[in-house]
Amino acid sequence: MRRLSLPLRLLLVALPALPAPAAPTPTPAPRPPNILFILTDDQGWASLSCYGGRRVLTPHLDTLARDGVRFTDAYVMPQCTPTRAALLSGQHSARNGMWHVIPWYGSPWAPVREPAFREQFPREGFNLAKGLRAAGYATAIAGKWHLTTGADGDYTSLRPEAGPAYGFDFVAPRGPGTQNEGDKWVDHLTDQTLGFIARHRDRPWFAYLAHHTLHGKVSAPADLVAKHRAAGAPEAGFHHATYLAALEHLDASVGRLLAGLDALGQREQTMVVFTSDNGGVDTSWGPPAMSGDPADGSVPLRVRLEEYDQAPLRSGKGTPYEGGIRVPCLVRWPGVARAGHVSSEPIHVIDWLPTLLAAAGTRAPAGHVVDGIDLRPALTGGTLPARALHWYLPLYDLRWAATPCAVVREGDWKLIEHFGDSFASDLSYRPGRRLELYHLASDVGETEDRAAAEPARAARMSAQLHAWIRAIPAEIPGANPHADASRRFTESRVKQPWNH
Repeated sequence: MRRLSLPLRLLLVALPALPAPAAPTPTPAPRPPNILFILTDDQGWASLSCYGGRRVLTPHLDTLARDGVRFTDAYVMPQCTPTRAALLSGQHSARNGMWHVIPWYGSPWAPVREPAFREQFPREGFNLAKGLRAAGYATAIAGKWHLTTGADGDYTSLRPEAGPAYGFDFVAPRGPGTQNEGDKWVDHLTDQTLGFIARHRDRPWFAYLAHHTLHGKVSAPADLVAKHRAAGAPEAGFHHATYLAALEHLDASVGRLLAGLDALGQREQTMVVFTSDNGGVDTSWGPPAMSGDPADGSVPLRVRLEEYDQAPLRSGKGTPYEGGIRVPCLVRWPGVARAGHVSSEPIHVIDWLPTLLAAAGTRAPAGHVVDGIDLRPALTGGTLPARALHWYLPLYDLRWAATPCAVVREGDWKLIEHFGDSFASDLSYRPGRRLELYHLASDVGETEDRAAAEPARAARMSAQLHAWIRAIPAEIPGANPHADASRRFTESRVKQPWNH
């Protein structure tokens, strides 16, 4: 081996010891997005101008669509409580048991037996807010609750003292008066949400803003009502002045939220989701007792209220048709959601829990069944796994001409199965099981029932629907042994022994 010369060896000994290389500075984990989830009440798909609505311009919501993703085939449950339970649990109503509006009412003597349903969202269970809070988020709810009755909260709001039991650090106080007057607390709830964001902008936050607008009694600022009345809108009936004013005011409140995010420096790190809890009120009918008609179904249901025509979709709130379950849905997430993208991927309200938890870098615990899927691929312009969408609607509600049914959508095909009776298009009563089959790609208005023309497809989809219900497991509604034709449609708030 070659030896170093003496001078070179002396030079090396004289050199000071070199410090060890510094460890690389760890890259901080990216901060998960803030989440602003705006849920309106009874707002139909066709009420936004970015969905083709022309009666009221919605420039702020259109901006949200331009800067994010607009879903054309976003689905929820057809009424309030079931959608809210599905959103927070990530579970179908057949699994979480909250497929009926609370507090309890039913049709104990109707031909089909209504299964028992859960009347309180569980304190002890896992939910979206709890999952985000465990992941380090500050969490808040402002507005409509409608998941419990009694001490914890009611239709109008969650009680502040009960907030932590359901995963919420902050519960906005109720507004002045009631939610059925003035602007239905739109400005108050918007202010409360912006205040929460300002107080927690140094950490990830989740704000669940659940407006009461456009649920009846529809109310709006007087100056906007006067504006639409002067423009020719009627006092009552379809597209009345108060309804149009409420739409305009709601859009302006979204504009205030978006401006507030900008002013607080929160825009780039905030995911904004805007959707509705069910389709808009098109036409409401009512139990026969409301009009003094016999309860045996011998007289067709009578129109009780008209609000907003949901065309091109069929019907509206409370029904299994597209106008009852298809809603507007916009998502802005800077740097992730593809700006200006229009997605026709069918999505369901049960998908939001896994999506938002994944965005936060977490997931539901192993013991909590999640029925939804992560929607993030659709937000970037990709596709979602092929799957069927399901609805479990085993109830009578004559306000919406609803009888016990279930729904499945497979690709472009949609099947509605009425388990024992239904109403015809003229609102006359029709006894007996019935299947309806529609091809949504060519008939989004569900005008052509193809069940008779394609019996094999209808039968196969019905079998798949039954298999899904049994797998949950949930009850497939059958004949009511206590049926009484003379009071078939007598609605009651008094439980009978078989309703428990």
